Amino acid sequence: MNQPLESRQPEAGFSLIELTIAMAITLAVLAIASSLMATSFRIRTRENAGSDALADTQRAINIMSREIANAGYRLSTNGIVPGDSDSTHIRIRSNLNALDTTASTASRNNIMDAGEDIKYLVNAAANTSYLVRHDAFAANKTTVLANRLDSITFHYFGQKVTYGTSDCDITGASSAEVAPGSASFIVLAVCVRLPAVGAPNSDGYIPASNILLVSDVMLRNSNLASY
Repeated sequence: MNQPLESRQPEAGFSLIELTIAMAITLAVLAIASSLMATSFRIRTRENAGSDALADTQRAINIMSREIANAGYRLSTNGIVPGDSDSTHIRIRSNLNALDTTASTASRNNIMDAGEDIKYLVNAAANTSYLVRHDAFAANKTTVLANRLDSITFHYFGQKVTYGTSDCDITGASSAEVAPGSASFIVLAVCVRLPAVGAPNSDGYIPASNILLVSDVMLRNSNLASY
């Protein structure tokens, strides 16, 4: 006697519609993840570049502050050259080896050695600005101290001051500025500009921003009565 055939169960699986929906969701998730990753890489690149720029600028400020503070050593002035110093440039002079008995008499009695006649200025280029140190008597006269800054401003005061900051400069100083040749206190305001990330109104867009670094410098040799 023939046995009845067992009824077959339908095989489990996904319909075409279900597969289409799943693929659409997967693609959407991948697109979002890719966008977030790309934004993350852009932000990381900018932050790394910003950190490098700030480190270079801070080193440059330290060098400038130290050399400007020594301006006027063994001179009858504060060491700042008035005709070559303003809000964007500063030229300082000093006789650093005046008491060095190993130096020649001519060298000790004149400003003619490396480090004794220095000028700081910003040189604007196509995509950046360079902070330049020019040493009139050095073998290599010009040195780039930092190459990713936006601006530098020198403020000259006759005494120590307090102040606030706004964007790329100081503001509201407690005392009026004086002529460079009369200064005994200088404030260096250096601005580093971080570029924008992405395009406006797009996901992950970060607008450009400025970071202000400030250094107060008291001219050690400005009290001429102590010479």
